[in-house]
Formats: sequence, structure tokens, C-alpha cells
Amino acid sequence: MQEVGGSSPPCSTIEIIHHIGYAVGIMFKNYIQKKLEKYTVKYLQAHPDIKLICVAGSVGKTSTKTAIATVLSQQYRVHMHEGNHNTELTAPLAILGIDYPGQIRSPFAWWSVFRAAKQKIKSPSDVDVIIQEIGTDRPGDIPSFGRYLQPDVGVITAITPEHMQNFGTIDAVAAEELSLGNFSKVVIINRDDIEGRFAQLLTNPNIDTYGTSGMAEYSFVDEDFSIEEGHKGYFTNPEFQDNIHATLHVLGEHNVRPVVGAVAVAIRFGMAPEAIVRGVEMIRPVPGRMNTIKGANSSLIIDDTYNSSPAAAQMALQTLINLPAPQHIAILGSMNELGASSAAEHERIGRMCYPDQIDWVVTVGEEAAQYLAPAAQANGCPVKSFPDAISAGSYIHQFIEPGAIILAKGSEGGIFVEEAVKIILHSIDDNEHLVRQTPEWLEAKSQFFSRF
Repeated sequence: MQEVGGSSPPCSTIEIIHHIGYAVGIMFKNYIQKKLEKYTVKYLQAHPDIKLICVAGSVGKTSTKTAIATVLSQQYRVHMHEGNHNTELTAPLAILGIDYPGQIRSPFAWWSVFRAAKQKIKSPSDVDVIIQEIGTDRPGDIPSFGRYLQPDVGVITAITPEHMQNFGTIDAVAAEELSLGNFSKVVIINRDDIEGRFAQLLTNPNIDTYGTSGMAEYSFVDEDFSIEEGHKGYFTNPEFQDNIHATLHVLGEHNVRPVVGAVAVAIRFGMAPEAIVRGVEMIRPVPGRMNTIKGANSSLIIDDTYNSSPAAAQMALQTLINLPAPQHIAILGSMNELGASSAAEHERIGRMCYPDQIDWVVTVGEEAAQYLAPAAQANGCPVKSFPDAISAGSYIHQFIEPGAIILAKGSEGGIFVEEAVKIILHSIDDNEHLVRQTPEWLEAKSQFFSRF
């Protein structure tokens, strides 16, 4: 019986054990993190010829790092982790080229990692360039990488709303992402997707800019475009007297920008124009990022299902609208992690949808249904909302016209719009081109969809 007016009752034994276990877990994680940072520093010191490129930004990190790797690999031995290992524990392992242990709570698994790290330090280098993505969930994540890393080049792709429940304001996001530039030797930023007012946050004087609008030192002038061939044009740059002509096999202006960033890095690394052109013409969309796939009834699917944010959704919708087709369909899933700005950002995307440009808007998820769908409907668009992607895909399959273009866009957690895409594909063989199709992901999604 609790005593009236007395102190709170003591914790139960189970609660005490839980708190102790949590504290021990935090201490163990911090120990692992410090060890990994130390080994990373020693590795880079032992191999001073290795150049480190780090990529940060609200959107476009994976496409940008992949583009850089593709171009630089024409002349250099390049190491890049293909996944999104960009946190305090995974990033050092990605730099070292060591697999993340399956048993993360096992000291023995981590001792094996440490042994592998020591061997990496002692062994001759097998790479010339390491390209590492670094991410953030909350303020301070990216500056923490500056404790032990000094990238030769830092590339910052965009400043847009992300994890707003933790950052609160776009200015806080900008301070976080741009901090990479202040502990890099050289910083290259996307001039088109980073507001000029944020330049004051950069203390590093060694700045280059890239983009497609013509405001940057490194830019791409688009002379011709077709879905089959891509963007034909040329790169402007301050180094070469002649412009660099190439054909880019990507879709949408926002996917041209990562290629321009890769060209800026390649020129900084002393590559010849011929090698740069070979590299950029090899670049293809990353699965789930504006990747085109054949759909049912001779339709074309723009698969942009890896994740979603306001800026990425806006650019994807604009690309859909600009492509000529007898029918335009937009599958728009909820955008996660927007915090207090979620309603306004979803409404803004909905207001981009007009019936003379988009024939059907189909939403997936609660927030898209609550905020995006009414805004599109108010413009006069036919709209249908579903709680899950499988139902959305089944619905769309009924009215796809020959030659239609279908945009599929949505966030990862609890949205999984790639499962809608799976239903409207021309061939099940193309399942392998979709994101999150590993046995582990399929099992997790099976459990998720069983609720509907």
C-alpha cells in the first residue's frame, strides 16, 4: 500500500534489472564505437594514399555516392558499401570493408571484427578511393563523424525536411548536414537543392558547387531528352576549355544532379574528359530511385519506392507530369518522419495534382489519406486511398490504359509501395529490380500486411 504524501514506491527488482541492462548496453555500444573509430583512424593513417569521400544530405545520398563510384572506377580502385551503412557503428565498418556482425550483442562477434580491423591496418591497401555515406537521425550525428574523420572531399546533396520530429526546423537540418563541409578538406555542394542563405553555416573556404540550373561552377546543359535514350547534353566546368558532351541514362532533372556531382569530384581527382564520359554513360538508376520498369498493359512504371520526402516527392511528380502519355497515374504513399510539418507537407504534394495532368491519384497510408488525398481531390483529381500498398496495386491494375505512365512513391516504414508495383509489373521476373526483396524483408512485410 502506497503511503499518502510519501515518496514514490521503490523500483521492482525486474525494473532495476532492466535499467542496469540498458545502462550496460549503452556502455557496451560506446566501447564498440570508440574502438571502431580508433581502428578507422589507424587504417587511414597506415594508408595515407587512400582518398576518402563522404556524402551527406537530406535526399540523394545513395544515388550520388553510386554515381561518384561509377565514374571514379574508370581510373581508380574504388570501395563503396552498396547499402546505407551510414551510422556511428556501421560507417566505420563500411570504410574498413568489414561486414557488420550478425550477433551484435555478442562480445565474441565484435572481437572477430576487431581482429579483422587490425589485419586491415597491417595489410597492403587494395583501394585508392573510399566513398562513404553518412546519415543523421538527430542533431549532432554528423558532427560526431568529425571527431575522427577528415574527408578529402565532402559532398552535400540537399537540405530538405527530414526527421523533423527531432530537428524541428529546416535551419537545424541545414546546420547538421552542412557540418560535413566544415571537417572536410574540400566541400562540394548541390547549389540547386541547398538554399543560398545556408552558406553562412560553412566555415570551410574550399567550396565548389554543382547543379543543373546554371548557377553552379559544375552544371549540365540538357539539349535533348527521351525516355529511351535519356538526357543528351554537356557539362560545363571551370577546368577544361571545351565542354564535356555525354548522354545520361537517368530520368528526371533531380537525378541528373548526382551525375553532375560525380563529374565535379572526378575533375577534382584529375580524370580526363574521355574517362569521365565513359563513367557517366555507365550510370543507371539505383533500384527504387526513379528506375523505369515495364508495367502491365504496355505501361511504364517509374519506381521511386525506396523512400520519400517532400522534395523528392515533388521532383518525382514533376517528372511524371512532364512525360507525355495517354494516362498518368500517381501512387503516393505517406512521407514518414516529418513531425509537426507532416500535414502541411502532404497537403503541398496533393496541391500539385491537377486532373488535366494526372488521371488518378492513389494514396497509401494514413497521413497521405488524411492530408494529401483531400488536397488533390479539391483540385478535381480522381482520388482513391488505401491503408496498404497491396490493395492499392490491385485497384490500379483494373484501369491501366495502354501506354500509361505510373509513378510509385512512398516511404519505407509501414508504407512499402514497392508491393503495389509488384502487382502491376509486366513480368514477375522484374521483382528482382524492386527494393526490399530479401528473405528478411519479405518476412517482415508479410507480417506487416497480415494486419490488413
